Amino acid sequence: MEYKLYNIKGTETSNKLKLNKDVFGIEPNSHCVYLALKSELASMRQGTSSSKTRAEVSGGGAKPWKQKGTGRARVGSTRNPARVHGGVAFGPKPRKYSLKINKKVKKLAKKSVLSQKLSDKKLIIVDDFKISSFKTKEFSGVLEGFDLLDKKTTVLINEPTNDMVLGSQNLKNVYLSKASHASAGDLLDCEVLVLDKNAAEYYNNNLKK
Repeated sequence: MEYKLYNIKGTETSNKLKLNKDVFGIEPNSHCVYLALKSELASMRQGTSSSKTRAEVSGGGAKPWKQKGTGRARVGSTRNPARVHGGVAFGPKPRKYSLKINKKVKKLAKKSVLSQKLSDKKLIIVDDFKISSFKTKEFSGVLEGFDLLDKKTTVLINEPTNDMVLGSQNLKNVYLSKASHASAGDLLDCEVLVLDKNAAEYYNNNLKK
């Protein structure tokens, strides 16, 4: 399947790029996308929440009063969870939230998102994505040519330059990344997905069966 290419000014060219049907033309698997996103979001959690148990709270070493004869309830420590200044029962402790999923599921999730973007006509492939300056004005000019200034846009480049990174970092609706580093969530979390030709070929070669 062939797909149209655009130049950096937002004009459609006569060149076409052959896209692999096993990558850009599959029936999207929403469950695999869900599993991939769930795993990615879980791995972003710090898992550093911690509370002190009765063994870790300061104080409470001595028995407050004798076991019998006072008329009051027996108490072994002033730091049990039922008392003020006591420890926490069943409180959070540092843990890992990461969820393992198979490589095939990750691949299928990315292919599903790419195929969905293509079918929804929310995929733009630029023949030669090059900018000559690190200024935001030039990068925003590229987006303006595609009418993307007010849209949430993900730009994936096979080998992004420092000028691209610096030029895009002050634009609130733009996320720029190396194609090989992008997750299924990065591909999905945008209104329009922009790839350079080399990034599209990277997915063609690395996500096929």
